[in-house]
Amino acid sequence: MKNIRLDKIAINVHARRILLTILEENPILERILRQFISEKEAMNSIKEWILPKLKKNPAAEAFYLKKEHSHELFQQLKWEDFAAIRLLDYIKHAGESYPDQNIHGEMAVTNPIKMMWLATNRGIGGAKPDFFLDMLELFRQLNGTMKPEIPPREHVEEWMDRYPSGLEPKIAELRKENRDRIIRIFIEKIDSGEINSKRYYFEHGLTQEQKKEKMYEWWSESRFHLSFAVRSPGLLNELLDYSLDPDTMDILYAAEEKGIPFFVNPYYLSLLNVQTPGFAVGGDLAIRCYIVYSKQLVEEFGEIQAWEKEDKVQPGKPNAAGWILPSHNIHRRYPEVAIFIPDTVGRACGGLCASCQRMYDFQSGRYNFNLQKLKPEESWNERLPKLLTYFKNDAQLRDILLTGGDALMSSDKNLKNILDEIYKMALQKQEENKKRPKHEKYAEILRVRIGTRLPAYLPMRITPELANILAEFKDKASKIGVKQFVIQTHFESPMEITPETKNAVQLLLNSGWAVANQLVFTAPASRRGHTAKLRKVLNDIGILTYYTFTVKGFKENSANFTPNARAVQEELEEKYLGRLPEGEMGELLELMHDAENIVDNVKALREKNDLPFLATDRNILNLPGVGKSLTFRTIGITRYGRRILQFDHDRTRNHSPIIDQMGKVIVIESKSITEYLRQLEDMGENREEYEGVFGYSLGETEPRMPMYEYPDYDFDVTDEMTHLELGVEAGD
Repeated sequence: MKNIRLDKIAINVHARRILLTILEENPILERILRQFISEKEAMNSIKEWILPKLKKNPAAEAFYLKKEHSHELFQQLKWEDFAAIRLLDYIKHAGESYPDQNIHGEMAVTNPIKMMWLATNRGIGGAKPDFFLDMLELFRQLNGTMKPEIPPREHVEEWMDRYPSGLEPKIAELRKENRDRIIRIFIEKIDSGEINSKRYYFEHGLTQEQKKEKMYEWWSESRFHLSFAVRSPGLLNELLDYSLDPDTMDILYAAEEKGIPFFVNPYYLSLLNVQTPGFAVGGDLAIRCYIVYSKQLVEEFGEIQAWEKEDKVQPGKPNAAGWILPSHNIHRRYPEVAIFIPDTVGRACGGLCASCQRMYDFQSGRYNFNLQKLKPEESWNERLPKLLTYFKNDAQLRDILLTGGDALMSSDKNLKNILDEIYKMALQKQEENKKRPKHEKYAEILRVRIGTRLPAYLPMRITPELANILAEFKDKASKIGVKQFVIQTHFESPMEITPETKNAVQLLLNSGWAVANQLVFTAPASRRGHTAKLRKVLNDIGILTYYTFTVKGFKENSANFTPNARAVQEELEEKYLGRLPEGEMGELLELMHDAENIVDNVKALREKNDLPFLATDRNILNLPGVGKSLTFRTIGITRYGRRILQFDHDRTRNHSPIIDQMGKVIVIESKSITEYLRQLEDMGENREEYEGVFGYSLGETEPRMPMYEYPDYDFDVTDEMTHLELGVEAGD
């Protein structure tokens, strides 16, 4: 009923002017819209007009009819094909409605041709300017007047040069100034008694210089940064030299009142600029949006819904993917890999990211930053091996991802204990496999990963002692057939990569563990050249890129959300610069197995192929159903210009068989492309540089890099699926 009422609302003057431009530029469209007495007749006529355009390219027709589906076919589509397929999909799905979680499940209806017809003939329909701007660019794409080209290398490198790295000497000097300001404030608070710590205090009689030297010693300890983490907006602003504007402070105080936790450690806070020199303007925006909460997050806190349905775990019952899990300690989407979350301080992080996928857990109180309460109970040592039997007794699991929270928040002792138990489990699985018949053998553990953001958030946590624990585990686990050891980390900006980070990463590499990065493609991180520059600086210190994620969530993350069209644009117009020739792909395989020499090997590979970086990551979205994918079509658009995407699963990797029952996944984006471009302009970006983003209405998941594939066994693994129960109510 609400949408029927909106159909009768007049469009505003701005929308009307955009509509007149559309009609003026497309006389055939205007004739169709005006000559038919109903929108259905107009839709049929537009379909007859568009179909012949599609038939000019057999690949486009096959793609539209879904006769074929592959990344190779996707790359054969011409610019006009994208527009033709989108218009035909708009017509095919006209009148359909979907629950929009951005507005708490209200039904969103897509019927763009009807809205165009109503606006043209009656001046009504309720469509907003952002809708008409999207339609304007759609028809310009169709008629060939909007023809963006792949930017040449020099343009991409020019964009990359806009963003400084935290390794640059002048940036490092800025950080020292920030550190000294923070230290000065903490000295004052300790002297005044405002901060009273049994561990961090000044002995009587110390001079100011001696106190400063003591602070420098403490600064190198991860425990200091956790103890002195900022937990209030007032202290945050004080440590940032009162540089936050009143509107931002109002939002932060509202967040505090609503119960959203703050936790920013002093080191990470020192990465934010206060008095920003010209060479660093805008450089810290991708960091800042992780610390400073948005108005939308504050408004939604208390009503946030879990994005990934398979993360809802009920012990002993199948999750959304059909996997039966023993407890909240294990999450699972795919047959080969499961996440293991220990009951240790590893459930916490070195800071709280504003767009954290676990925000709904903070909302419920299940997650918090009371580090003392998060220490493991005595029963953990008994529960740990029992939980790991899940991996031992599963037919397909071969990859364990130890995460949290943040796995490296665990103490060295607890981490060693967990790794020792993983080793025992892997060995037991191997021994039990020897007793199984030839064609009934279970998958054995091939890969162990540790998920952590601490190389970015708190690099001083990476100590020689920690590296020794990792090296010892790798040495003994390698002897029983585990072949891949990966630290899965998360850098958001080249400004996060500091001299401290470089040293920490080198310790991890020296321990024999490869380091791979997952980037969240927030609005500041999505600026032209920003992700490309991040890839380069990561490669420089020996980190390989793994995933570039579209922001997950609904309205609470809308401030950070980047439309999926921009993810496709980045893939095709910037990331292409780092692609190895097909014949060189084999060299990538060796990188993961020689972590100690990865810096030199990556450098040699880039120089040999004249590449500024290695594009080893895939641009994808974690679906609100099961798995990851960037295979989508834009099948609709709301009257506010927010696109409605229909995702298919990534068919290049194994999934739970439940995806054959689930079908397509619908995602209604959190903001229109026009709103996104306005946001970029507010960051100082030139909107014209993003001109073609409207046209990327289709996506196809990139092939998985050979280096990230599982090694082969010297035996056949059973086809049996254990711990699986499929049914229409799985996960409900």
